[in-house]
Amino acid sequence: MAATPLTYPKIPGSKGCPGTQCIAFEKYDGTNLHWTWDRDFGWHEFGTRRDSFQLTPDGVSEFCRAHTELRRASDIFRQTIADGIEAVLKSHGEYQKAQEVRIFTEFLGPRSFAGRHQADDDHYLKLFDVEIVGNGIVPPLRFVEDFQHLAIARVIYRGRLTGRFAEDVRQGRYGVNEGVVCKGGTGKSDLWMAKIKTNAYLERLKQAFADRWEEYWE
Repeated sequence: MAATPLTYPKIPGSKGCPGTQCIAFEKYDGTNLHWTWDRDFGWHEFGTRRDSFQLTPDGVSEFCRAHTELRRASDIFRQTIADGIEAVLKSHGEYQKAQEVRIFTEFLGPRSFAGRHQADDDHYLKLFDVEIVGNGIVPPLRFVEDFQHLAIARVIYRGRLTGRFAEDVRQGRYGVNEGVVCKGGTGKSDLWMAKIKTNAYLERLKQAFADRWEEYWE
């Protein structure tokens, strides 16, 4: 295992974020996993936001010892989305010029909650971001256009991020469990993200974690 800085940035809440055009994706209640692809070596590294492992039999075994609840993740990745993503990386636009690409997925099952998973659930992965290493995260519109044929996070809304939209999400009017992540911008210099969670999810956190609920909130 290799200790690493956070592979995915911490997303702020919606307070103070730009009120500009965005795409809002469903925010899934699971575990953030990254997978790294190299043009010469293929898929070779993976891990959580805070650690990384070689995508080899020994590396997978080490990952499984460190993250028991996530032990099926590498099999699910290879069986469901690895080939489809690699096909895009080899055939689409600027991906063909990239030496290394890192993709981000959420690992979860029907009963996952606050990063905890049930062993007998039918787990799956949702693709929610792609990073061209050295050039930043792919802007939201291009991400949808390039990867929408795969298992990406569900698009909930397109338009300006307004106070009304944020309140509607919190009130449960968009049919999401945890909430949404709003993403705007067209390139590395102006990309922004903001998360909005539902009031119902807040109540679940308070019941489960009492005075620690804010650790899982915005």
